[in-house]
Amino acid sequence: MVSPHPQLTKVTQRVIERSKPSRDAYLARIDRAQGKFPARGALSCANLAHGFAGLEGKEKLAIKTIREPNIGIVSSYNEMLSAHAPYKNFPDIIKVAARENGGVAQFAGGVPAMCDGVTQGNAGMELSLFSREVIAMSTAVALTHNMFDAALCLGVCDKIVPGLLIGALQFGHLPTIFVPAGPMTSGLSNDDKAKIRQQFACGEVGRDALLEAEAQAYHSHGTCTFYGTANSNQMLMEVMGLHLPGSAFVHPHTPLRDALTAQAARRVLDLTAERGNYTPIGHVIDEKAIVNGIVGLLATGGSTNHTLHLVAIARAAGIVIDWDDFDTLSQAVPLLAKVYPNGKADVNHFHAAGGMAFLIRNLLEDGLMHEDVNTVAGRGLSHYTEEPKLIDGKLTWAPGAAESHDTKVLRSIKEPFQPDGGLRLMQGKLGRGVIKISAVAAQHRKVKAPAIVFDSQEAVQEAFDKGELKRDFVAVVRFQGARANGMPELHRLTPLLGVLQDQGFHVALVTDGRMSGASGKVPAVIHISPEALLQGPIGKVQTGDTIVIDAEAGVLDVEIDAATWAAREVALPAHQAENEVGFGRELFGVFRASAAPAEHGASVFGPMVGEIHALQKQGA
Repeated sequence: MVSPHPQLTKVTQRVIERSKPSRDAYLARIDRAQGKFPARGALSCANLAHGFAGLEGKEKLAIKTIREPNIGIVSSYNEMLSAHAPYKNFPDIIKVAARENGGVAQFAGGVPAMCDGVTQGNAGMELSLFSREVIAMSTAVALTHNMFDAALCLGVCDKIVPGLLIGALQFGHLPTIFVPAGPMTSGLSNDDKAKIRQQFACGEVGRDALLEAEAQAYHSHGTCTFYGTANSNQMLMEVMGLHLPGSAFVHPHTPLRDALTAQAARRVLDLTAERGNYTPIGHVIDEKAIVNGIVGLLATGGSTNHTLHLVAIARAAGIVIDWDDFDTLSQAVPLLAKVYPNGKADVNHFHAAGGMAFLIRNLLEDGLMHEDVNTVAGRGLSHYTEEPKLIDGKLTWAPGAAESHDTKVLRSIKEPFQPDGGLRLMQGKLGRGVIKISAVAAQHRKVKAPAIVFDSQEAVQEAFDKGELKRDFVAVVRFQGARANGMPELHRLTPLLGVLQDQGFHVALVTDGRMSGASGKVPAVIHISPEALLQGPIGKVQTGDTIVIDAEAGVLDVEIDAATWAAREVALPAHQAENEVGFGRELFGVFRASAAPAEHGASVFGPMVGEIHALQKQGA
């Protein structure tokens, strides 16, 4: 076995030490639940009768007699969103497979699934981040009936997978497998789509041309094919051992996808206490699995949203990570993938080039991932260097590609695209934030220019339309954090700033909002923590201040003498009330009021129960 890289060891050890009180409390909670198998055996007769009243035939008898393990299915199915529409038929596949393997399955509950691609630039986007919390609570509601010996979580996109995982971890004693639906086939290239968007922003093409381009890009069932948060989620579920190996990027409605879905049902039954190979999700997601997740994110140039989501996921398992951990690992983890917006290829090209099996093998061989972890495929991450095959109708696994089939998309550890990871921690007088540099050309990674302060992306659009932004500047967009308006993604700014950069201007973005996996070629320092509404120093910036951004050195600063800076007060939002009403925003007031800073995951839950108990023990 290859010795772990020193940086991997360093970060893992400090995460273990930092997390010990809260992790111990979390594991103790799992241990208390483990002795109650099968779960429904603890229910009264009236409870149990309610639990199987909706079933018929053999399933009803199996649950009534507590004879066979029962899988709870939690699904994000809806017919509006392409990524989740394929889940319509998954429960039927799962139920048949469960019966074949001596178990039963019940559809336990559904979770909401909203799409940032639909709500982008609209009021609904301000509910997006907090939908993660709603999904986590919905997952808990589905599983709280205590009828289940295992769970299958069906979800793909941005907040859905983190929400499902946070919720499932509250039932950490249950074996749980995440079941992906896969990406749509390739349509209009991401590069061509981006060009049309920029042309529309400049008034060079009309809405008809833009809509036709978008429809050619997003054209069928499956996830969007660019490497945003949805596909970063799928990468994470593989490297953290919650998928069946190689299942992330198999297309929906194919025989292989259906076979993998059926196998997930069979496998999760094999992981139950009844079958003697008990592997609960709370033991799969440990400190090493979380660190492997960070490494995967860095090696692929994944979504910046996971500097929020992965922090929140870790806390749900009693594990405490911060942006210093991302930054330390980024110094050692090379960038091995170039997938749009970090390159021209999409995830289908990544998968064809060797995909997850090739990526994981290379990171393991260089000591940059922990091999000695629990996974739903068995002990050891080396299971994930294999890929699924359907041969004569039988599902099997074979070693993945030993060489990349396309080095423009995926490379080995010996010839990386760059020697370090795709994310950076940025810090200075304006606080702490993150930047995704894997798509930012070297000549654009340092910007020193006057600030133009905005309180919304609409204000940036207005200034662009008036021709007021044809100069070097740093757009400082404040009051976009979780406390202010739910921390929406600011995708409207991407084509505008891209146009200005292409015209030769030195431009950048600094914000306490999000840009997500679509962060592109313009340097964007995002998730500034603390946010302006939490008295963060970003709220002190005034138009005309000189902002200094050095993505290579991790510097985010303002050139101003210390006395003047200290004397400035943090600005207050001029129109805060506008973000509190309409389109359901009233219902989320309690979320906005209690959201943690971005570096703590922007979560409304605060410390999870295990962490609270641990802090109480310490007298905190």
